[in-house]
Amino acid sequence: MTAVSVTRTAPPNMGRSWWLREALALPEFEGEPAPPLAEDTAADVVIMGGGYTGMWTAWFLKEHDPGIDVVLLEQDICGGGPSGRNGGFLDGWLGHASDLIATYGEAGAKVLIDAVAPSVDEIAAWGEAHGVDAWFRRGGDLAVATNQTQVGRWTSTLEAAARLGLAGGMLELSADEVRARCDGPSFVGGMFIPDTATVQPARLARGLRQVLMERGVRIFEGTPVTRFGAGSPTVAETPGGTVRAGEAVIGLGAWATSWRRFRPYLTIRGSYMVVTEPAPDRLAELNWIGGEAVRDLRASIHYLRTTPDGRIAIGLGGVQRGLARGVGPSFAYDEGFVRKVADDLHDLFPSFRDVPIVAGWGGPINVSGFNLPFFGTAAPGNVHHGLGYTGNGVAPSYLGGKILASLATHADDELTRLPIVGRTPKRFPPEPIRSPGMLVANTAIWHKDDTEAGGGTANPVARLVATAPRRLGYNLGPRR
Repeated sequence: MTAVSVTRTAPPNMGRSWWLREALALPEFEGEPAPPLAEDTAADVVIMGGGYTGMWTAWFLKEHDPGIDVVLLEQDICGGGPSGRNGGFLDGWLGHASDLIATYGEAGAKVLIDAVAPSVDEIAAWGEAHGVDAWFRRGGDLAVATNQTQVGRWTSTLEAAARLGLAGGMLELSADEVRARCDGPSFVGGMFIPDTATVQPARLARGLRQVLMERGVRIFEGTPVTRFGAGSPTVAETPGGTVRAGEAVIGLGAWATSWRRFRPYLTIRGSYMVVTEPAPDRLAELNWIGGEAVRDLRASIHYLRTTPDGRIAIGLGGVQRGLARGVGPSFAYDEGFVRKVADDLHDLFPSFRDVPIVAGWGGPINVSGFNLPFFGTAAPGNVHHGLGYTGNGVAPSYLGGKILASLATHADDELTRLPIVGRTPKRFPPEPIRSPGMLVANTAIWHKDDTEAGGGTANPVARLVATAPRRLGYNLGPRR
């Protein structure tokens, strides 16, 4: 793929993601107010974080015990973070089979895929049961090679799935077969996983918020936790009051990197998206009418999907801005990165060059060394966490809510015995090596991807640095 377009004007910053603006314009997703906490209170469980993880945890706690008193604290609005900014891909980890086996062995990998795979159907059923129209569409996951260097990168995934007895869940496609589903001019082969869907992520988040409030969950938006004390009870301090609770759940995503306990196990990357005006006729010309979620096989991945009214939404993941030691304003919008995403859209689909791009936005990703989330409980045994989704949390966070609800109720069940529960995550190097080293590796990954996209071959030094994370035992970056 050779870059041939340059977006002169960056897609506009609308203050929030297009997804969230679309949802909040509708009364059923705006919902009833949830003012900031303004007094001291007590609860059975306090949840910190109003994204998918925190809200699904609240949901499953209420399913377990309708009378349980749950307080949820969110510094922005529910869905204002990555849960309302992501691409809306729902998948069951089959595409991660190779990394799962490398990390947890074949038995552990199979158990995890079996645990998360039902989430796709269950989220669809939940939305239907509660009247939440989140644009659920089962179109499958289409992983595409956009240059000859990427051809065959799906082989390790197919082989890993075969080892788990799951080879029937994915298909290898020729260039013609790929382009019959989505006719990108640069697409030269790929892999298709049928059991994958898309949703409008902010509609899902805001719909879940409304159902939780109807169930009696006390939600306080605009309420950051300024200090947290473990103990019995736990104490969450906020600008307007404190919450004392028997159990606490931490589902803060990238913001958890500011907590000393989690800093060694998480790092931050950015992901940036743009969305076009509706152009259903152009999508029809591309044969892209089946709702497929498309991703390319770069390490710095492009992910694309369509909307019911015929838009393309495209994102670019794996972005490291500077040393990335904290979540700053540039993670919500960065003019250079959203312009690059727009350029990449036009390179992938030249027929969309004259279709206006209506918005651009970004979001932080909390990245774990294993490229998978981790869950656990800290001393004295009543503080529970779920973190590290690494950009793939829409379906896994549903499973995460189940896990955290079980941990918070001290259940000993198949959820609390999953391999992603209780295992110490892989540490990142300490500072001052960590942040500069990650920036160098990330820069090399981008150089390698962009060089290959232009038809070239990355120089040996860039290739060596780009593949270093894999050689050091992290499930991050290219394999070769």
